[in-house]
Amino acid sequence: MRLKRRPNLYIALIHYPIYNKNKKIVTTAVTSFDIHDIARLARTYDVSGFYIVMPIEAQKRLCERIISHWTEGFGAGYNPTRKEALKIVSIAPDLKSVKADIVRKHKIQPKIIATDARIFKGSIDYVKLRERIWKDKSAYLILFGTGWGIAKRVMNSADYILKPIRAGAEYNHLSVRSAASIIMDRLLGEEVLK
Repeated sequence: MRLKRRPNLYIALIHYPIYNKNKKIVTTAVTSFDIHDIARLARTYDVSGFYIVMPIEAQKRLCERIISHWTEGFGAGYNPTRKEALKIVSIAPDLKSVKADIVRKHKIQPKIIATDARIFKGSIDYVKLRERIWKDKSAYLILFGTGWGIAKRVMNSADYILKPIRAGAEYNHLSVRSAASIIMDRLLGEEVLK
């Protein structure tokens, strides 16, 4: 049975506050691949919006140049499907700005879902989260971290922490693009719609 209403689901790629491998809080650099691939993922799964959280002005300008090239520049005509995907990308200086934008659109605070490769006590599994986002009319915001993970203070302030992706192997260090794809398919994929 196909559900008619899509969830009010947003995603954010967090570049600050992020841990580096020495457990220091840093701002990670933007990568073009993340912008392109996560935008295409978001558009494919009909996500309401994709935010890049980046406080550094030079990095924000880089994001704007990349997005502009594919939405207004030569790239818009060269690759219209990429233009369509990148139109849903917004750049925000911090998580507070992302939440405010979603509140402006929906008149309700979004429920925050943090993701991480680490295991956190009380994490929610995919089945329970999927049921909530499909039944609830609230807005949801999924946070994807870069570097070595989202800062603990952000994780602790989330409404939900999603269980990490496990593949039955000891190695667990997926790229954020790969992890986001798996998570979005588990929450919004074709199997969910049957």
